[in-house]
Amino acid sequence: MSDQRQITEPVGTADAPQAGSTADFGREAPFMLDCGVELGPFTLAYQTYGRLNADKSNAILVCHALTGDQFVAETHPVTGKPGWWSLMVGPGLALDTDRYFVICINVLGGCMGTTGPKSINPASGEPWALDLPVITLGDMVRAQKLLIDHLGIDKLFCVTGGSMGGMQVLQWAASYPEKVFAAIPIATAARHTAQNIAFHEVGRQAIMADLDWCGGRYLAEGRNPDRGLAVARMTAHITYLSEPALHRKFGRRLQDRKGLTFGFDADFQVESYLRHQGASFVQRFDANSYLYITRAMDYFDLAEEFGGKLANAFRSTPVRFCVISFSSDWLFPTAENRDVVHALNAAAADVSFVEIESDAGHDAFLLDEPEFRDTLCGFLNGCAEHRGLSFP
Repeated sequence: MSDQRQITEPVGTADAPQAGSTADFGREAPFMLDCGVELGPFTLAYQTYGRLNADKSNAILVCHALTGDQFVAETHPVTGKPGWWSLMVGPGLALDTDRYFVICINVLGGCMGTTGPKSINPASGEPWALDLPVITLGDMVRAQKLLIDHLGIDKLFCVTGGSMGGMQVLQWAASYPEKVFAAIPIATAARHTAQNIAFHEVGRQAIMADLDWCGGRYLAEGRNPDRGLAVARMTAHITYLSEPALHRKFGRRLQDRKGLTFGFDADFQVESYLRHQGASFVQRFDANSYLYITRAMDYFDLAEEFGGKLANAFRSTPVRFCVISFSSDWLFPTAENRDVVHALNAAAADVSFVEIESDAGHDAFLLDEPEFRDTLCGFLNGCAEHRGLSFP
């Protein structure tokens, strides 16, 4: 049984999304992490949208990606920009908040209110930094379940998310099939490839090479490894796009100049774009959280948890699946999504699969892709009918 001590702002009592909702766990019964270390107490920060119906059967959990957070469909409190999935979550949208109660939880190890490396370690009174135990995707999902249980939701109508969010969806379906009616993993995989681990390692090394990283204790030193974190973000951001998308958006066009400078300023628009992405990222994200969350993705291998055979993760599952990939995604290509589908087929699961034609790359799930939107709507509507959900 969870040891929940505090929850700020009651859920499902207003149409407007609530700000700053948090819940504390693990005071009397510490949370056992996969690394074998107990963690407690710890805080989960989350946001909710829409209303929970009387029998609590309309809840959708949205799992965010590596650099996302719980602010899925509202103005972000740090950047002032729209939520990262505001095209999909809201009244009348694919995840219709006039119908569904949508929950998004900042992952364990994050930096937007959930316990992470910049949180205060109660034992020392200073930020955890690298003293925080290493977190896994399994840890993140078990922590999320504590919150879902506390909200009194016996069974989620749907769990969905893209990229690392999709990994969490697969972990939810494998670990708690009785708690999930439908699952929509998007642009994801059941394990991280060597190439993706390699990209993450480049980013981590960029952060740790920054002299302001201070062995991870930069907050206590009043410093921040902005340059290293910016380079990590720039490197990762390239993997989220496709070559056609980069060419269409930038080509070899120059940035605010008529000719080459024969120097190392940002001559090309694509250089300026990447520098902007890096500079804006450091304003809202913690460098150590980047280390922890990328490592959690690297460690993810769902088949390994089930005797090395992915189908065993879904044996006799009652969950209804819709797996979605994008044709130009080379970070989590269609082949890896098909591997999940093949495992679900081998387990005799109820699964549909759609590859969306798009040249936008991995980030296509964040963009206005009509076929993607229609797929989500169609699958959710079918699941709602099957479960007997009625809407006004």
